[in-house]
Amino acid sequence: MKRTPSVVLGLCSYTHDSSAALLVDGELVGFVEEERLSEQKHTKLYPARAVGWLLDQAKLSAADVDAVAYNFQPVRYLAESPAALRMALSPTTHDRSLARAHGFAKVALRTRRRLRVLGSQFPSARVTPVLHHRAHQLTAFAASGWEEAAVLVVDSLGERQTTTIAHGHGIPRPRVRPLEAINDPASLGYVYGAVTEHLGWRRGDEEGTVMALAALGDPARFRHLFTTAVRTTATGFRIHPGYFPTRTLTSGYPRTSQRFVAETCPERHPSEPLTDVHRDLAAALQERTERVMVHLARRARVLTGSRRLCVGGGVATNCVSIGKIIEAGIFDEVFVPPAPGDAGTAIGAALAVHVDGRTPRPVAGIARHCYLGPSYEDQPLDLTPWPGLRQKTLGIETAEFLADQLAHGTIAGLFQGAVEAGPRALGNRSILASPLEPGVVERLNATVKFREPFRPFAPMVPAERAAEFFTLGQPAPYMSMASGVTDTTRERVPAIVHANGTSRLQTVTRSQNPFMHAVLTAFGRRTGVPVLINTSLNVKGKPICGTPEMALDCLANSGTDALLLEGRWITK
Repeated sequence: MKRTPSVVLGLCSYTHDSSAALLVDGELVGFVEEERLSEQKHTKLYPARAVGWLLDQAKLSAADVDAVAYNFQPVRYLAESPAALRMALSPTTHDRSLARAHGFAKVALRTRRRLRVLGSQFPSARVTPVLHHRAHQLTAFAASGWEEAAVLVVDSLGERQTTTIAHGHGIPRPRVRPLEAINDPASLGYVYGAVTEHLGWRRGDEEGTVMALAALGDPARFRHLFTTAVRTTATGFRIHPGYFPTRTLTSGYPRTSQRFVAETCPERHPSEPLTDVHRDLAAALQERTERVMVHLARRARVLTGSRRLCVGGGVATNCVSIGKIIEAGIFDEVFVPPAPGDAGTAIGAALAVHVDGRTPRPVAGIARHCYLGPSYEDQPLDLTPWPGLRQKTLGIETAEFLADQLAHGTIAGLFQGAVEAGPRALGNRSILASPLEPGVVERLNATVKFREPFRPFAPMVPAERAAEFFTLGQPAPYMSMASGVTDTTRERVPAIVHANGTSRLQTVTRSQNPFMHAVLTAFGRRTGVPVLINTSLNVKGKPICGTPEMALDCLANSGTDALLLEGRWITK
């Protein structure tokens, strides 16, 4: 009798960065963030387009889904309510204790309702809530492809947890053993988000802008404040509620205190100019984040004895902190998955259900894979909605053609193959430019991306030539690590070096992305420098373009010169 396959749908939904992943007999059919298809950045809506695409890929229907894995456990929120009430005994936290207890209970009940809604959409499936940090841990460890590693997850909040250390084992059936956890209100992600908001940017979206701004400031000005506000302990860290009042999960409660304002600066409106106090505040926040992250990495090394580290959670997107961990030499190698934030937990939740089940099938399609979403190679292209655009079909030397265009100063979008997982463009949904072109950074920020002039741009380089230009000393396939640079880089390609002397590097192998590797190699033959600027195919405030229509809109409405879309060269 033919065996029925095990079908597990992993979901991140109803909070932010909605996404979906599908495992059939342990093999990953695909993963995609809903924003790449809906055009709504950080959407929290149920990922209907993502789920529809996955089921279509697997030639399945909703009735074929055996299990829905959700990336939160409602009962874990309830456990915080009695702890929150105990905060009433402290003069620094008593004013928020009732609101906190109510907020966590409310989220628990809301999450239960969401689970029931999901169950109604998949009539044959059991709905399994997965501990949020376990989902992060499994995503990070399984994507590494390592047999064993320490796993550090640092984010804003998952149920009660904000920071966890685990030990990962196994390739065919990856498992993580939890070792230590830090609970809210000790949250590094909460603090970074609070200061991001205080500085006039969107919390949960523009923390990277604050990280970039930090390179322009002096951390000494507010170093003592952040050392007091975020104090390390033997096993982690704690947050001073006098600076960052306790989280409530209820709107209307500010994340920074009057004391914080008095000792730093008033909250900045987005329209107000940046001054030295803003730059210095960002610098001190970033410096403290780096030191706490290195401290946590050392703790993970002690607890696991491992020589390799996987890092997940929203704070793992802080590439400068990851670079500092590598620089500290605590581990032989550090790995960050392509989707370390909440979107990626759709994969981890599905993995948890699969490895906990009875099926002996090994996991496949996750380790070292990043191009996991929809592709449009054979789709016809109608430019009627964009009358100002023209197209021509290229021949077989597409990589050489693109390299030549870039070498002559063209800023080109690139849309090829399957959409990347995670927040970084990795050569399939990218905007590419020559770092040798005078004024290229200024032009990219002002007319292509429409963003702050101090924002840096990341370089990509063939992995085999990375050591000529960068000092990282390990692979960086997903643009998640800041690296120091060599004298050659400072002399020949200063445009890719940020004010702090680092670059957020992507190393490209022929096996990972053969087309992009060929473009880099061809560009190197023409210019002597096999390095390109790579930024995401979007403009500020919009998600990375997941569909051809989104890419064509980006070309038509930005300063990008041209778009290479599945072998077609499209110009204005």
